[in-house]
Amino acid sequence: MTDAAFSALASLADPSLLLMLAIGVVAGLVIGLIPGLGGTGAVAILLPVTFGMEPEAALAMLIGALAVVHTSDTVAAVLLGAPGSASASVTMLDGYSMARQGQAKRALSLAFLSSMAGGLIGAVGLTLAIPLARPLVLSFGSPELFMLTILGVSLAAVLSRGNVVKGLMAGFLGLLLGLVGTSPTTAEERFSFGSLFLSDGVSLVAVALGIFGLAEIASRVGQRKVTETPVELTGGWGAGIREWLTHWTQVVRGSLIGIWAGVLPGVGATAGTWLAYGQAVATAKDKRKFGKGDPRGIVGPESANNSVEAGDLIPTFLFGIPGGVPSAMLLGMLLTYGIQPGPAIVTEHLDLMYLIVWAFAIASVAGAFLCFLATGTLAKLTRVPFAVLGPGLLVIMLLGAFQEGGQVGDLWVMVLLGVVGFLLKATGTPRAPFLIGFVLAIPMERYYYLTANLYDGASWMLRPGVLVFAAVLVVPVLWSLLKKLRGTSGQADDGHRDEHDGPEADVDDLEGSMAGTAWSAALAVVTVLVFAGALWVSGSFSEEARLMPRLVATCGLVAALVLVWQEARVRRSRPDGAAAEAADEPLGAGGSTLVATRVEPVADQRALARAHDLRIAARTFVAMAVFLGLAMVGGYLAATLVFTPAFLLYAARVRPRTAIVYTLVLGAVLLTLPSLLPVDLPMGLLQ
Repeated sequence: MTDAAFSALASLADPSLLLMLAIGVVAGLVIGLIPGLGGTGAVAILLPVTFGMEPEAALAMLIGALAVVHTSDTVAAVLLGAPGSASASVTMLDGYSMARQGQAKRALSLAFLSSMAGGLIGAVGLTLAIPLARPLVLSFGSPELFMLTILGVSLAAVLSRGNVVKGLMAGFLGLLLGLVGTSPTTAEERFSFGSLFLSDGVSLVAVALGIFGLAEIASRVGQRKVTETPVELTGGWGAGIREWLTHWTQVVRGSLIGIWAGVLPGVGATAGTWLAYGQAVATAKDKRKFGKGDPRGIVGPESANNSVEAGDLIPTFLFGIPGGVPSAMLLGMLLTYGIQPGPAIVTEHLDLMYLIVWAFAIASVAGAFLCFLATGTLAKLTRVPFAVLGPGLLVIMLLGAFQEGGQVGDLWVMVLLGVVGFLLKATGTPRAPFLIGFVLAIPMERYYYLTANLYDGASWMLRPGVLVFAAVLVVPVLWSLLKKLRGTSGQADDGHRDEHDGPEADVDDLEGSMAGTAWSAALAVVTVLVFAGALWVSGSFSEEARLMPRLVATCGLVAALVLVWQEARVRRSRPDGAAAEAADEPLGAGGSTLVATRVEPVADQRALARAHDLRIAARTFVAMAVFLGLAMVGGYLAATLVFTPAFLLYAARVRPRTAIVYTLVLGAVLLTLPSLLPVDLPMGLLQ
């Protein structure tokens, strides 16, 4: 193992690998500033660029971006009080307060150094996990690997915030979409409906960028200006650096909490940072300064948010269970190279594992160093409204999705999935289980097929490893049910807890805003029809080819029916969202009149806000479809030169001069990209 570790370090001395790592770090820092993208956007946007690269170069770029994306999202949280991600909202509590006291540099230096340390400690944790987990991983057979894939999807749904049934339903939808195309066991086409395009399956990049990227653009493009007043970059860097050294215990504790949160699928950076903040408050003797500029409220969460990403890689590569969306895409990339997670990666590609460790550690240091140097420039980028960033992001994302298969059909699938992602987000349905299910669909089917053929009946379920993994899956469910039965609040759970319940709720008003409405009920009914249709269609497949589709469709149908029942119960007991808020209000004399007077305007405001969000999203998706139509006719470059200024002038309401300069720069980038990177622009009919 030592030889593999030093061999991986020596390989990073290759200038080409260092260049890829540097590109990833810079891209990660810039993408981290854009609200709603984070690690998911960083990996999804860079993933198409890696096609055609060697695995080492591709991983160096992606790990470089993933390691630093949480380092730069702090800048907006501290200087604007507008976090770039939900996890950065924790840092905002004390960081923004400290910045308003004229100590912005002190707050940022604490954050940057803590992120760097969290990344380094996370890399150490990943290093230690390799020799400790290797004997266990090598003992796994196909039943254990099949159970691990089930764990990956199920835990992402069970442990994610919000409605567990919705999470399971999303996971089964992702699995079903992953089964579209040629069966890995019988080479038989499934759910392709005679389409040659669908026979190859759906593109991973199109799914990731559609469900997350385009959905974020549609939900945020209405932001035409940054309303927050920026804080001046004042104070001293040195004061923060010296103070950071005195809080080394918070750094270690926060990093360890982050690693643990990353190992657990579905927990993620947001929960990890809040856990780190909670332990910082709990272990402090004087708690009065928290939320008012306490350095411990910055150090703990910032140490956790970077170590979460390193911890996330442990189950992803060693067990094939992606803990979050970025690691799910990394896993998908490895599978395209023929690199299987689990026993194969620790025996045949051990040097690749250590390359990931070194890349993560180096990127963490480089990211913090660059943030110190470029904070002024980064601060200016945070003040650009999302409506202005929207068309550029759209052009880049669609171009990225085109690179994997070179088919315009992938772009239409991406836009369609963008609509699905928007509806999932608006109705409070977790999207991470959807993507994790999509990535694990084929490995799950392969292991299920091997297990069913190698073992008689259900004898494989009695293997010790399978029983342990089944217990790991059942315990969180039982614990969740126990908490509901104990009912500390004494209120019935309607199944529509907001995914952003808590102090971070103001990061994105759209998240879960349509839960419990007719839209949420309609989505549940549509999923029932989808799973029922898939179950009926799978009956035409051969016995081997319909094993997995029938299992997924049946389980998905059960989850969807339970969700329909939940929605019906909510609709009966709570006709509108405002009435629920009124239910807990004490009624005195004339109380009902007072509640009615207060509730009706609230309900009207929420209904108007939902209608406004839907109108903007609908117009945005129509604009995306128009852009694709223009690209199919006149080519991608011509479509960009027409679409971008029209969008900026109509949607973002920028000045004509800004629109012209923006369009020319974007056009120049598209012209030069094919000569710098292996990128092809979609051609139009007129070309």
